[in-house]
Amino acid sequence: MGPVVVPAAEDRKPHSDEAHSAFAPPPGVAPPEPPEEDQPTSEFSLPPGTAAPEAPAEQQEGSAFATPSTYSFRHSPPVFTPSHGIPAVRLTTDAPWQDRMRAMLRMPVGERPVPEIVQKQDEGGPAVPRVLDLTLRIGELLLAGGEGAEDVEAAMFAISRSYGLDRCEPTVTFTLLSITYQPSLVDDPVTANRTVRRRGTDYNRLAAVYRLVHDISDQDTEVSLEEAYRRLAEIRRNRHPYPGWALTIAGGLLAGSASVLVGGDLLVFLAAAVSAMLGDRLAWLFAGRGLPEFYQFVAAAMPPAAMGVALTLSPLDVRASAVITGGLFALIPGRALVAGVQDGLTGFYITAAARLLEVGYLIVGIVVGVLVVLYLGIALGAVLTPETALHAVERPEVQLLAAMGLSLCFAVLLQQERDTVWLVTLNGGVGWVVYGVLANTSDVPPVAATAAAAGLVGLFGQMLSRYRFASALPYVTAAIGPLLPGSATYFGLLAIARGDLNAGLASLSKAAALALAIAIGVNLGSEMSRLFLRVPGGAVRSSEPRRAAKRTRGF
Repeated sequence: MGPVVVPAAEDRKPHSDEAHSAFAPPPGVAPPEPPEEDQPTSEFSLPPGTAAPEAPAEQQEGSAFATPSTYSFRHSPPVFTPSHGIPAVRLTTDAPWQDRMRAMLRMPVGERPVPEIVQKQDEGGPAVPRVLDLTLRIGELLLAGGEGAEDVEAAMFAISRSYGLDRCEPTVTFTLLSITYQPSLVDDPVTANRTVRRRGTDYNRLAAVYRLVHDISDQDTEVSLEEAYRRLAEIRRNRHPYPGWALTIAGGLLAGSASVLVGGDLLVFLAAAVSAMLGDRLAWLFAGRGLPEFYQFVAAAMPPAAMGVALTLSPLDVRASAVITGGLFALIPGRALVAGVQDGLTGFYITAAARLLEVGYLIVGIVVGVLVVLYLGIALGAVLTPETALHAVERPEVQLLAAMGLSLCFAVLLQQERDTVWLVTLNGGVGWVVYGVLANTSDVPPVAATAAAAGLVGLFGQMLSRYRFASALPYVTAAIGPLLPGSATYFGLLAIARGDLNAGLASLSKAAALALAIAIGVNLGSEMSRLFLRVPGGAVRSSEPRRAAKRTRGF
């Protein structure tokens, strides 16, 4: 037997890890050729032997609107274009920019008409970040001033479109503004947002912002980005048209006018005015200490209720209920209620829910402040009886003057421009006359009469805003002041304080129904003006109205 040859250790060691791999080819089998690096491995690649189609010579590179290579107008798919074609939208510069932008916001991006001439575009194209920032800053002022979400989106779209960014999508919620710009379908979108942290009622500033948006969206007016920023800074630095002491006096006169409106005399007028001014100063004191708005409303509601209880305990024969009701008129958040219902009716449900929740918190604060004083008054032996109707005294002329005075003071509290105060005062008087005729003469239920009067107020307010190319809020909000449910709120709170929970909840439900009737009536009047009233040129063609907010008939 010959010698056994043992391989050396170096020969027994594998040269690579592939020697132990289960996927290594066995000895004597040639390994497969590696695939070429430029060979595509996608399932959408052309099979071998098929030539790639030639690209059109004049195709726009990178454009989302370039004609596809497989397109043929004789064999076009019917799903892309309906049989009747896409209706052309005609927008005129004579119509308010609100109507033009509302019509376009309801359209898909592909159906929106491209701006014919961009007046504010620089030589190198629009400065996208600066335009988006300007749009968000203007939208912030509008939303903080109490404007509806739909009108804020329309203003933001008008600004971005005026500066050449036509493929923009603004989004508005209660505290957040965002806008997205995508140049084409093949480009990355640019998104910017801004948070609204502070809110203030200043319709003078709101009117200035509307004038700025009108000038920017007007093709005959040249407003550069620098000029728009300068005007926006001036609007922010603008002082209020009325000083603080004037606002306090206006709040007192508002409460006094409301007390006369529900049957009070001169003594009741003075008591309501003094108590409302004390409540206003107390609320300012709480605000200066950094307390939330809820506690400010609690503090503001206590002096009118305390004044009413004090007059009840005194030997004077006065209508204490009218004093408390007048103080409640000055506190009910009618502006936020109208804006919340309007947002809900136009499809902005998140913003509407947030606004209505804010209204609920403020009303709870009023309820807490009044109930604390009423419980204390009942414990002291005050005779507070809700059986006496506030409207038992028939004084049409005096009540009409009181309603107009209430609207006038409300307009001052809202910091309106001085040339709009008289118009909203007349609008408030018209609304009260309609309510009085329907409720007292024609025996129409109070809720229906309130809705009809509020609808007329909204209609006239929309007409005035269209005439002046401004927001409708300054002409509507103060005019609905005489219609606010102050007496129903007071009777509900008084019944709860006396232990009659069922009667109290029924009266508060009536107050809520009246408040909703006001908000829905105002919105309905505004929508009727857009449907049936024609402005010069018309905003859109009659066959292409503003589209529905979300869906119809539940599906």
